[in-house]
Amino acid sequence: MTSRADLLEVLEEARQLGALGPGPVEDHVAHAQGFIDALVGVHGRVLDLGSGGGIPGFVIAAARPDLHLTLIDAQARRVSFLDDAIARLFLDGQVDARHGRAETLARLDDLHGEYNAVTARSFGPPAVVAECAVGFLVRGGRLLVSEPPEATARWPTAPLAILGFELGERLAGIQVLTATGEGDPRYPRRDGMPTKRPLF
Repeated sequence: MTSRADLLEVLEEARQLGALGPGPVEDHVAHAQGFIDALVGVHGRVLDLGSGGGIPGFVIAAARPDLHLTLIDAQARRVSFLDDAIARLFLDGQVDARHGRAETLARLDDLHGEYNAVTARSFGPPAVVAECAVGFLVRGGRLLVSEPPEATARWPTAPLAILGFELGERLAGIQVLTATGEGDPRYPRRDGMPTKRPLF
C-alpha cells in the first residue's frame, strides 16, 4: 500500500527534476483531488495524458486501488522516472507507464478504445487534449480535463461532436466530456497534427 509520506517524497523528486510544476507538492496533491471526485462512478481502466512527474496519476492510484492506471508521456526520461516510482510506491500491477506520443499510442490494439476515463492536467489546449484522448476511450467513457479558473467557452460543441464528444459539467475545476463513440475514425491524426492544425 502506498503511504502518503512515500508519495510526497516521490512527487518532490519529480518537482526537483522539473517534471512537476512550481509550488509546494501538497498543492499539486490537493489539486489532484478534483480528478478523484470526477472519477466517482468510474471503474476499470484510466489513462493519464502527459503524466510528467505522476500528477494526478499517482494520487488517483493511491486513492482508488480498484482502478488500473496507464501513465503516458512522450519523454523517455520521464517515463523512466515513472517506472522507478511505480516500483517504489508498490503500485506494480495497478499502474504502468508507456513511452510515446498520444496520437501513436491511441492506435495500438492494447490501448485503443480500452479506457473508461482519460485524465489531462496541463497537457495542451482543449482541441489537442480532446483529439489525443478520443482514441483511448470506450463509448460512454469520460475525458476529465483540468481547467484554469478563468476559463470560459473553451469547448465548442460542433467540433467536439466531430471527435465524438459531448460536453458535460464542470466539477471543481475539472471539465467533464463524454465519448459518444460516434466520432470520425480518422481522429486522432498523425503525430503533431493536432497541435499544428487544431480543430478549434
